[in-house]
This record gives sequence, structure tokens and C-alpha cells, in this order.
Amino acid sequence: MKWFGRRQKPGTMRKSDTPDQAHLREFAQTRQGVEGFVEPRTAVTDYTLLLVAIDGEWTRRRVPSVEWAHTFANKLGIPSYDAAVVGYPPRMREYNARKKNGLI
Repeated sequence: MKWFGRRQKPGTMRKSDTPDQAHLREFAQTRQGVEGFVEPRTAVTDYTLLLVAIDGEWTRRRVPSVEWAHTFANKLGIPSYDAAVVGYPPRMREYNARKKNGLI
């Protein structure tokens, strides 16, 4: 019996798709000071691109590859970094704290 229309086998990673890419593009084009952080593949997720705006607001989506993520960022004119090398910006943690405390 299928529960809730499950389409993939359990334990398979969902791949990046067009809605993910459209969301990243929309986020980058509607926020100021956006930077990209390419996250490595893990046992649970495929490659991801984390976009962080100047105020700390962020979004994360799956991407096809590391090269695709850097090319995508370059086309939009935003800097991109390897998250495993440079880490995450403090403004992202500050944004999360403000959101948690109901200040946003």
C-alpha cells in the first residue's frame, strides 16, 4: 500500500529540479548582498547551495553539482564559496536567533 503517494524508494536522495533552481534565482534577484555557499554531498543530502542575504536571511536547495552551483552564482553576479572551507557567515546565525526570539 502506498502512503501519501510516495514516489521514491525509501533511502533514495531527491535530485535537484527546476523549481529548486527557480527558487534560488528568485531569492538571489530579490535580496541585497547575496552570497552563495556550496555545501558538499553527505550521506543524507546531495550537493546544496545555501544563499545568504546581507540581513542574514537564507535559503538552501539541492543542486546538480559543485560546478553547477559556482556557475549559477557567477551568472547572477554573486560570490560563491565552498562552505566546508570558509564556514557560514555570522549574520546567518544572528538572523536565526532573531527569528527564534520573534524579532522578525
